[in-house]
Amino acid sequence: MAVAHLQPKQFLETVVPDETSCSLDEAREYTRWLATHHYENFNVVSFLLPEELHQDFYNVYAYCRWADDLGDEIGDPAESLRLLQWWREELHTMYRGDAAHPVFIALKDTVRRHDIPAGPFERLIRAFERDQTVNRYNNWDEVFAYCENSANPVGHLVLYLCGYRDPERQGLSDHTCTALQLANFWQDVTVDLQKDRVYLPLDLLRKYNYTTGQLFALEFNSNFRLLMSEAVDVAHEQFQRGLPLIQMVDRRLSLDLDLFSRGGMKVLQKIRLQNYNVLERRPHISKVERLGILLQCLRRLLPF
Repeated sequence: MAVAHLQPKQFLETVVPDETSCSLDEAREYTRWLATHHYENFNVVSFLLPEELHQDFYNVYAYCRWADDLGDEIGDPAESLRLLQWWREELHTMYRGDAAHPVFIALKDTVRRHDIPAGPFERLIRAFERDQTVNRYNNWDEVFAYCENSANPVGHLVLYLCGYRDPERQGLSDHTCTALQLANFWQDVTVDLQKDRVYLPLDLLRKYNYTTGQLFALEFNSNFRLLMSEAVDVAHEQFQRGLPLIQMVDRRLSLDLDLFSRGGMKVLQKIRLQNYNVLERRPHISKVERLGILLQCLRRLLPF
C-alpha cells in the first residue's frame, strides 16, 4: 500500500488526502502499524484485551493519533485548524456511509459493529482546535472543561468497544481520563511551555505568588513546589474517584483500567519523589517500573 508505514505528518506531505483509497485489509494494516509504532507509557493494546477487539482499538487509536498530530505537529495554527476541519468532514462523511482515508475505512467497520456515536470523535477535534487558539486556563473549571473534550471521550470510546454504554460507568471513566490528562500535563510541563501552552491554572500560580514569567524561565522555588503539590493532589483525587470503575467491568478490561490508573498515579509519585521539580527533569516510568505496575495489577485482580 502506498501509504503504509507513514506517520500522519509524513502522510500529509506525501499523499493528497482526497485521492487516498485502499482496501479494508490495507486500511487495517495501516492503523495496526500506526498504533504499534508510537511511544506511549503503556501499549495501546495489551495482551489483557480480547484478541477480537485489538483491531478495533487500533482503528480508534489511529483516529485519535491523526487528530492529535494535526493539532500538534503541523506548526501553524491556521493550517492546523484547516486540517482539523478537513478531518471533521472526513468523520461526517464516514457516518454518512462513505470513506476514502485509510483511518476512516478501517474505523467505519468498528463504528458500525459497536454502534459508536459520532460525539466522542467530534469532541476530540474540538479539543485540538481549542489548542490552536487558547494556551492559558484561568482556573480548574476551565482545565476540567478542556479535559471533557481532550481526554474523556477516549474513555467513552473504550467503554463502547467493550460493550458498556451507561452514564454511571461513563462518569467514572471521566474521572480516570481527566486524571490521566492532568498527570500527562504535569509530566510534560516543559514540553508544553515550548508550545507556549500553560495548563496549570493561572489562579493557582497567583495563589502561590508564582508568575508565568518565572515558569517560562524554568525557575524552581518553594512557591512552585507548593503549587505543583496542589496540582498533583488534584490529579490524584480524580484517579481515586475513578477507581470504582475497575470493579464494574469484566476482568480483562478491569486489568487494563487498573494498569492505566496505577501508571498515571506512578507518574504523580515520581513527581513527588523529585520534590515536584518537573522544570529540571521530566518524570519517566522505566520498563522495569511498568512491569512492576503490571504485576501489581495482576496480583490485585487475578485469583492465584
